[in-house]
Amino acid sequence: MASEQRLRSRQAHAPGATYLAYTPNGKKLITAGVDNYCRVFTTGSDDEPITVDDCQENNAAVVAGNGFFITGSEDGTVSKYSLEGNKFEEILVRTTLPVRDVALSPDGNWIAVASDELSVNVVSTKDMTKVRTLRDQPRAVKHVSFDKKGEHLAVSCTDGNIYIYSLDEDEPEMVKKVDGMIKSLETESESSSKVLWHPDGRAFATPTALRDVQVMSTNDWARQRVFKTGHTADITAAAWSPNGALLATTSNDLNLKLWDTKTQKLLKTFDDVKATILAMVWHPSENILSYTNNEGELFIHTDFVPGEHLPLLNRSTVSAPFFHDPSEGRAGLASAPQANGTTRELPGRPRQRDGTPDSLDDLLGPDFRDDEARDDGDEDMEDFVVDDDGAGYAQAVNGHGKRTNGHLNSVEPSAKKRATASALFRPQIHEPFQPGSTPWRGNRRLLCCSLTGNVETVSQEGRHHTVTVNFYDQHTFRNFHFTDIFLYDKACLNENGTLFACQSNSAGDGNPAMIYYRPHETWTTRTDWRTNLPTGESVTAIALSDSYICVTTSTNYVRIYSLFGLPIRVYRQKSSPAVTCAAWRDYILTIGNGPIQSDLSTQLLYTIENVKHDTIYQDSDILALPPNTTLDSVFFSASGDPYIYDSSGVLLTLLNWRTNGQARWVPMLDTKCLLRLATGGKEESYWPVGVAFDSAGVSKFHCMIIKGREKYPSAPVPHLSEFSFQIPLSSASDRKKTIASLENEELSDDEESTGKKGENKQQEHEQSFILSSTLHAQLSSTLTHTRPSLSQKQDLTNLEVAIDRALLQLLGLECLAGEDHGMKALEIVSLMRDANGKMLDLAGKVASRYGRDVLGEKIRELAEKRAAGGDDEDEDEYA
Repeated sequence: MASEQRLRSRQAHAPGATYLAYTPNGKKLITAGVDNYCRVFTTGSDDEPITVDDCQENNAAVVAGNGFFITGSEDGTVSKYSLEGNKFEEILVRTTLPVRDVALSPDGNWIAVASDELSVNVVSTKDMTKVRTLRDQPRAVKHVSFDKKGEHLAVSCTDGNIYIYSLDEDEPEMVKKVDGMIKSLETESESSSKVLWHPDGRAFATPTALRDVQVMSTNDWARQRVFKTGHTADITAAAWSPNGALLATTSNDLNLKLWDTKTQKLLKTFDDVKATILAMVWHPSENILSYTNNEGELFIHTDFVPGEHLPLLNRSTVSAPFFHDPSEGRAGLASAPQANGTTRELPGRPRQRDGTPDSLDDLLGPDFRDDEARDDGDEDMEDFVVDDDGAGYAQAVNGHGKRTNGHLNSVEPSAKKRATASALFRPQIHEPFQPGSTPWRGNRRLLCCSLTGNVETVSQEGRHHTVTVNFYDQHTFRNFHFTDIFLYDKACLNENGTLFACQSNSAGDGNPAMIYYRPHETWTTRTDWRTNLPTGESVTAIALSDSYICVTTSTNYVRIYSLFGLPIRVYRQKSSPAVTCAAWRDYILTIGNGPIQSDLSTQLLYTIENVKHDTIYQDSDILALPPNTTLDSVFFSASGDPYIYDSSGVLLTLLNWRTNGQARWVPMLDTKCLLRLATGGKEESYWPVGVAFDSAGVSKFHCMIIKGREKYPSAPVPHLSEFSFQIPLSSASDRKKTIASLENEELSDDEESTGKKGENKQQEHEQSFILSSTLHAQLSSTLTHTRPSLSQKQDLTNLEVAIDRALLQLLGLECLAGEDHGMKALEIVSLMRDANGKMLDLAGKVASRYGRDVLGEKIRELAEKRAAGGDDEDEDEYA
């Protein structure tokens, strides 16, 4: 009876969201709240609780084992504490976004972490390096819950779906997606969508959007009994009794209700709740229900179950409330097994055909049309596609299902009309883009991918985003995130700071477009700054260097600022509309649309200038792109050379760009020619990030490998991969065949084997020669126009030696091939730079080794002519 029940209230924490957990043996009760400590209460004791200090603030969840407890806080930290010494032990995992829930496996060996990130981490409580990642859910996760055996984990996603994972193997596998059962909630919402596993292990229940509690069996994934709670607001917490015979529910309506599981009947309503209950747990063995609210209070409700219903609590584990027992099949009939041992699936509604241009209906005609959709009540879907934008994809049909002659008159949509004189001059404008930025994937997108790190934004489906800046070098920089009320859609990141840009009216109230720069650290106080663009002007692309900020806008203005926000230069771009831009130190590269080509696409034009010296190196020069190809990225390398990456997967660099009229685009890597793609078994693409030196000082292409048919990286962001430069000289399949034939071939001295080996070696040396020559030309141009360092001078000398070494090896192959290759061999020798004055002597020795006396004489003549300074490039060396 009510008079016999004793309600004990404690002010456990400061006013705010508070959570609790019992240890499995029921001896301890742990609470965590908004303040930086946790409380440990002893069951049945009136003594003051033990306070565990030095905890994280704003805790969002707490779970407990018999000897420890674990908390998850909104700063992304999941911490483990000892109950023996009541002290901090270790941080199990960190997330870049706030933690929303944690769940402990029944054996206490694994902790599941739900956060605003897309993935869920399952981490070992004994070895934090053991991590399993669940990635099938497309949005942030609000709740996680282990089943009673720890074999399955239920993930309540903010998209309104439940994802059930099997944890039997090392790689978790999603076994079921349950849709339409829980409400789509924000992660910070007080309402609950948590999965409550029934103690018998064969079912679970969740709060629904109708404020009821729905039960589902895990055997056949059928919806079973439902508790019509009658709550007038969203359910905030619910809990099964330890034996599953009772269910307690509470809501924002400040009512706490007790239910009989077997009959789904309401046993008692407690209307003395003073604040919203956020967490509720039963004592493992006693008639006690404890709960915490959003005011920092703990209530230990002893004698919770009234005496007349106490026999329900004292029973052994009862069965979950089923309409039918899943083990018996529907209507009490066992499911008939098939010949292969599987059970027959329940009949479903026939799936409509996709209606592709070559679908069966189109091929057979109206006499054989599939009218199943009409028969099952979906006739209203026949006109689902509405031509609301005049694109012409929904055209009128007559009573026989054929298109009318309306397409012959003047009202036909322009997209379907035959090309006319006016249509011939509608150019296909290259759309503007921000290098390193990806489109929205669900509620996430990458604003920037650079060699320093990446910038990610998460839409909170309100009037703000959450922006996270991640660095690869965690020792030098520290990740940070902030609430973005301006809805930034562009970003740049380097070692000095982070640059953001938002569009006009992005946050409403007619706000103009804005630039925001946040330096990482300085010798003075860090000073962020913002500047607004004129009304009606939007940002098309931004770029950040060590010296300047470049902004291209919708009005074709190029706006250049210093790193302290001082406007340096404003001018109108010649090639328009603007496409994108890049920056490095004092150099700015802008790209815009230019003249119309024969296929009606516009030719892209680029301009490179030195802002500090007010010098233009290339003015509206043509950007070399093949037909039907778009520009994917543009950037400067770590040494200051321009690079572009196009949609065909080719990386190109610009040589001699500091000399007007001498610039040309040279392919440095064709990703379609990579050996890893030669077998055809891999399907992947590459997201360009930059060109930089590796640990050995060699320039390499840094990118993210995107598996399958995806075009953009998604969370979690892939690690950077490196690829060496390889100027396309032959296809990947040809090189693969050559290598495979040599690997499978026995070593022999016969002519055929020697020829194959020589051919493979020749391709290798030719690649080395042309790549070293290109890099030498690139570095030589740089050193001509800048003050060279000692390391750069040494690199130039090393490239000259590499060129001569490759030519010397090619000379040996030509001498080995025969006397009739003498002309080509002499041409190879003439290309030697002879940087150290010894290469021509070595070339002569190679000719003598293979008995090519005539060639040796020609080489000596060439050496004498160079020594006398009479090496004329226009003179015929073969005379």
